[in-house]
Amino acid sequence: MSAASLRNPIGTHVTVGKGLAAGALVDMHELGCETLQVFVGNPRGWAASAGNPVQDRRFREECEAGGIRSFIHAPYLVNLGSPTPATYEKSVATVAHNLKRAAEIGAEGVVVHTGSFVDPSGSKEKYAAAMRQVREGLLPLLDAIEDEAAPWLLLEPTAGQGRSLCAGVEDLAPYLEALDMHPKAGICLDTCHVFAAGAPLDEEGGTAATVDQIVEIGGEGRLRLIHANDSMDVRGAFKDRHQNIGAGHIGEASFRDLFAHPATDGVPFILETPGSREAGNPDVDLLKKLREQARGD
Repeated sequence: MSAASLRNPIGTHVTVGKGLAAGALVDMHELGCETLQVFVGNPRGWAASAGNPVQDRRFREECEAGGIRSFIHAPYLVNLGSPTPATYEKSVATVAHNLKRAAEIGAEGVVVHTGSFVDPSGSKEKYAAAMRQVREGLLPLLDAIEDEAAPWLLLEPTAGQGRSLCAGVEDLAPYLEALDMHPKAGICLDTCHVFAAGAPLDEEGGTAATVDQIVEIGGEGRLRLIHANDSMDVRGAFKDRHQNIGAGHIGEASFRDLFAHPATDGVPFILETPGSREAGNPDVDLLKKLREQARGD
């Protein structure tokens, strides 16, 4: 079965190393993955890497030939709600650059953390100002996406640490509304993040209810990617500490339920668990087993 025909291709975040094709794509295959996520520059820096045209072309062509769906994760420094003008301006420029790179390598979307307004008082005025920044920074980038096949901007709610602009699933409503529910603003569901923010993924029926809520808020087809991560901490701890699948407080059943939910049809699963990019890590095979169980194979 080709990767393109899978209901939920499974993969992990891999390093670029020798290059997108010579490094990331080779590692993806060696790990038994069907999809992948990469950084296209320093994940903890602002420098915009131009990439390697030869590697870009090889990567794009090999992914197209194998039906492999790829994603870019924007650098961790990006914070569109930052009260520091330089950070905000660099964040907008970095998102724009990553969307450009995604188009160049044929990636399906760019994952961006939804950010924080970095205010210990929790001021409503500062929250509102940060949301205006999100709108002013992202809407022009989204409006510039003219091709329906162009990469999506994938909003990833955070774990609720600091003064998050969007952590719990319910926070997606004002965030998407600030972007006029733009048709190219998608959602990346990180299971550890939403669990840390309070989603009941560890309860029977809780995972289905969480996905139902995402669909109710965003509409059908807006959930485009799942970061499949268990949690070292209990629900509602507001801590972003990923754990291997089934070894944390979320548990295997939640991921089986995710595979079974109608709204995840066609949605890739990307691991960001400890050791998931290392040979012998059990998480890829475990997710494949849970996918089979969800389908009743």
